[in-house]
Amino acid sequence: MKKFLKLFALVLVLAFLYFGFTTYPKLDLISGFSAKSIASGHFIDHRSKELIEKTDNDIKMITLATNTINDAGKFAASTVYGFKERKAIYREGLGATLINDDYDIAKPYLLPKRTKLENNLAFPYGNKEPKDTMFSNVDYTKLKKAVDGSFDAAGEKVKRTRAVVVLYKDKLIAEKYDTGFNKNSKILGWSMTKSITSSAFGVLARQRKIDIYKPAPIAEWQNDDRKIITTNDLLHMNSGLEWEEDYTKICDATEMLFQAEDMGKVQMDKPAKFKPNTHWYYSSGTTNLLCRILRGQFKTQQEYLDFWYSAVIDKIGMNSMIVEQDMSGIFVGSSYAWATARDWSKFGLLYLHKGNWKGEQVLDESWVKYTATPTNTSKGAYGAQFWLNAGGKFPDAPRDMFYCDGYQGQMVAIIPSLDLVIVRMGVDKAGPGFDFNEFLKEVISSIKK
Repeated sequence: MKKFLKLFALVLVLAFLYFGFTTYPKLDLISGFSAKSIASGHFIDHRSKELIEKTDNDIKMITLATNTINDAGKFAASTVYGFKERKAIYREGLGATLINDDYDIAKPYLLPKRTKLENNLAFPYGNKEPKDTMFSNVDYTKLKKAVDGSFDAAGEKVKRTRAVVVLYKDKLIAEKYDTGFNKNSKILGWSMTKSITSSAFGVLARQRKIDIYKPAPIAEWQNDDRKIITTNDLLHMNSGLEWEEDYTKICDATEMLFQAEDMGKVQMDKPAKFKPNTHWYYSSGTTNLLCRILRGQFKTQQEYLDFWYSAVIDKIGMNSMIVEQDMSGIFVGSSYAWATARDWSKFGLLYLHKGNWKGEQVLDESWVKYTATPTNTSKGAYGAQFWLNAGGKFPDAPRDMFYCDGYQGQMVAIIPSLDLVIVRMGVDKAGPGFDFNEFLKEVISSIKK
């Protein structure tokens, strides 16, 4: 018995040491991800804790978190085995922000001034229900089969699509939602937010308030080899700055999103690893650095907050959209924009029409062309905070397709040659039952040229 107890004690010690070495350092990130997800999903889209845990947080390791919601206090908190409690607070108009123990929740804050689109037009150019429009060249039976086939059958959890919206020639030709979701459901776009960030720079460029081909306006870089990095290099993810983006482990990206107070500063402080425009590397840190640069273009925080909405988001009637902030008050333009699937499709429509929104040129045509032009060293896969199909990633979709892409399978596909915008929102990108290329192929094939 004594030998057994000693052996058992040894196993416990070894297990504790293994846990401490492999898992404990991740607990802060696990509870941080969970608290932020719970707070945003609950307070922005009014989802229950149970639904968020079963869907959004149904990710390896994240399921270890224990979550609570305080509706009166407007916050969510998460722990892992009772360790590493993290809290995310909600503020109406700003969404949820993951905070640390030093954050002063009592300090005053500003809200963006919003303008709701008011007209008598039907969706997508207004917020009234669209009228039924039938195109003789659209096989609606085939289209319905393609859209229906992108969703799970009852009881399944494979494809995990939440919403699909298809616009053709400015008309809604298909729309479907998973159980528990509808046209008013706000869904996190994750990295599709990067394309929103790009559009903000596009408006500044149109207003001649920024020259993206000049060195980035960052004082901390002026005495080293980073001083030659341009805003264009950053928009193209081609700055050469050191970065690691790997969501399977602790890395620059996860530490930034779930620990940093000033997310843009994380990338700003990284050294140059390559010469600009010689080494493409996808970096959420780069986009948050761009958001920090954008803040520097305005004299006040209020002007900065208002610009994102007045310049693009509210201008095209994406009134459901909320872009969340980090603790420093900078928009998390890499990852945290929430909107309905319909409103995400409006953003695609803006780019489909080369920056024109029902007669008003919101972005220059040249900016949209710039956005959809492959950056050096990306092998045709990336433009300016948009993904491209120029390299043929989706072989059954046209090569002129460019798209917003987000974690867990968010997509706004823009296909100019077909006058088509396709939105798919979900919680699984490459599961065994969902094939993006096949989905695009089936939708596209329902439209006869």
